Amino acid sequence: MNSTNVWEGSSQKKIKAIDSFAKDYIKFISEGKTERECCDLAVCMLEDAGYIELGRLIKEGRKLRSGDKIYVTQMNKSIAAFQIGKKPIEEGLNILGAHIDSPRLDIKQNPLYEDGGFALLDTHYYGGVKKYQWVTIPLAIHGVVVKKDGTVVEINIGEDEDDPVFFVSDLLIHLAAKQMDKKASEVIEGEQLDIIIGNMPLKNVSDEDKKSAVKANILKLLKDTYDFEEDDFASAELEVVPAGKAREAGIDRSMILGYGHDDRVCAYPSLRAMMEINNPERTTCCILVDKEEIGSVGATGMRSKFFVNSVAEIINLCVDNYSDILLRRTMANSYMLSSDVNAGFDPTFADKFDKKNTSLLGNGLVFNKFTGARGKSGSNDANAEYIAMIRKILDEDKVVYQTAELGKVDVGGGGTIAYILALYGMNVIDAGVAVLNMHAPWEAISKADLYEAYAGYKSFLAKIGC
Repeated sequence: MNSTNVWEGSSQKKIKAIDSFAKDYIKFISEGKTERECCDLAVCMLEDAGYIELGRLIKEGRKLRSGDKIYVTQMNKSIAAFQIGKKPIEEGLNILGAHIDSPRLDIKQNPLYEDGGFALLDTHYYGGVKKYQWVTIPLAIHGVVVKKDGTVVEINIGEDEDDPVFFVSDLLIHLAAKQMDKKASEVIEGEQLDIIIGNMPLKNVSDEDKKSAVKANILKLLKDTYDFEEDDFASAELEVVPAGKAREAGIDRSMILGYGHDDRVCAYPSLRAMMEINNPERTTCCILVDKEEIGSVGATGMRSKFFVNSVAEIINLCVDNYSDILLRRTMANSYMLSSDVNAGFDPTFADKFDKKNTSLLGNGLVFNKFTGARGKSGSNDANAEYIAMIRKILDEDKVVYQTAELGKVDVGGGGTIAYILALYGMNVIDAGVAVLNMHAPWEAISKADLYEAYAGYKSFLAKIGC
């Protein structure tokens, strides 16, 4: 299959549409740097589009009809949206599923300490990262501190121009002879990723307290500014992410450099596509989940019962006589795009890719028949008949797409949430956007691919199975 460059075949009208969509996306990922923030943004967008919270409908005992729009959240970190179709729900859902967590540094529960005149916060990295990439760059802190009385303190420090930023120090080159001989995985170790947050001691302390005067000053500032104590770190969720907004990249402005493209570059067009489909034949669904980067575990990950429980509640509001067999039929008859990113071809590291089966930036939506590692271990391997159905729809709607694998067979691998939904017997394939620098603090994507993903997701929701 010869893939096509999107820009070459685009009219000026389409290029303007690509740029407009990219601006909206840049705003989204610049404001949504954590799963909580993405979930909040999604709720606002969905409610503006007429979606109603599921819990409210359950309390009212209201039955659902074709065209009704519903959303449900899970612990403010995952969200699912549904629009009821014209066909009976047991004929299946058309599902777009992406994740909204990204690699980062998490602040530990007992993090604050002083050493060498610095106040630092102890961190634990989250997801697959090259630890050395996180040193000496401006960092921001996002998240919540929940006090014992239930008060939630929202934290966002480092994004406004007047905000301070934070950083992880690195050994100066003049003293780094032994460090430079280490393997890349050992140059910076996990326990060295502590962020420096202050250097000014509290004034007028006793001689005995001077050894922790910088820490004392930080605690005073936290109390005065945010009204929480050191013990409140125990019930906090604070994430350290690169500071600053996503930016257009390249003199031609064809790309976007930003934090968290994996996987918000698929989550955002999935959400937009979901909101722009009206009165579908089949019930449509967009699910944005947490914890994919660490195995989709926990109550907010795809392995939890959150999604299937939500579908059960939706079915119960659609039919007069709910039964488990209806739920099973609905799941088995569903079609899904696991909307996740793929490794974009990087000419600097060309030997890691099979050029015949790699995704190129600017060549459209990427389909990955299987992920996994080496001998397809841990993979969802999509059905050929299902892929043919998708090809037909996208070709009809002139969506530009390509097929790819995640690098050469024996080089490495990766996974998505596809295999989890496939457990229900539904057809699933990975479909997303090619990314350079995946899992780095700053990743790069093509505006054109972002737009084709949006167009492809709309076609899928409206037409697959109809």
